[in-house]
Amino acid sequence: MRRRSRPSARRSITSRRTSSRGRDLAQLIDDLPPDLAEIVFTHVSWARERAESYERLEFLGDSVLELAVAHTLYERHPDYPEGRLTKARAHVVSRATCAKVAHELGLGERLLAHAPVPPPDDAERLATTRSVIGAVLEAALGALFIQLGFAAIADAIVAAFDEHIEFAVTSRVDQKTDLQELLARRGRKVTYLEISAAGPPHDRHFTCAALVDGEELGRGEGTTKKEAEQAAAREALAKVEAPGEA
Repeated sequence: MRRRSRPSARRSITSRRTSSRGRDLAQLIDDLPPDLAEIVFTHVSWARERAESYERLEFLGDSVLELAVAHTLYERHPDYPEGRLTKARAHVVSRATCAKVAHELGLGERLLAHAPVPPPDDAERLATTRSVIGAVLEAALGALFIQLGFAAIADAIVAAFDEHIEFAVTSRVDQKTDLQELLARRGRKVTYLEISAAGPPHDRHFTCAALVDGEELGRGEGTTKKEAEQAAAREALAKVEAPGEA
């Protein structure tokens, strides 16, 4: 299959580093050199060899995102203990949050635009799959790090995730840990049961239950088992915390 090429001017990945101030993350991604952009927007099923897909850049970008978020949380909240910072960071860098930001940046449409010609039958589905577009975002961050370095892109990353960073520090984001700690103080225990798992490997849908001392108090769904367990824990926590509960 022939691959689409982007009609943009080629730029060396060793070009002069510039500040990202005043340039949002979408613009930085738009300005990626064609050779890096081609890798960022190549799904593994479209690549001749696995190393030509976005997976390696995704691995790098995951660490770039974690550093940007961790540094921001550390600077903004000097009074927060390590545990609270860890919970907040985990929420912000989760695949679910990455998928939301990726959607806001239109990365699904960009992935589809880079599909082989003619496009594979699953191209449109992949471009709307949360796990895929979240991975594309991380790959884009890895490519930007290679091109510009961390200092030049950190502000743009934080700006794109800022709403989720603030949510993570002002809301309850780790329902499982909160439920476990509350129950432990009461001498009770929670376990989780996978009720069902449906869909292909790249687009799974899970249903899990939260069992408190063997009794189901919550049930949740998600695109990962962890996400479904968190949803189940949220429901169980609301019941355990309800007035009159021991």
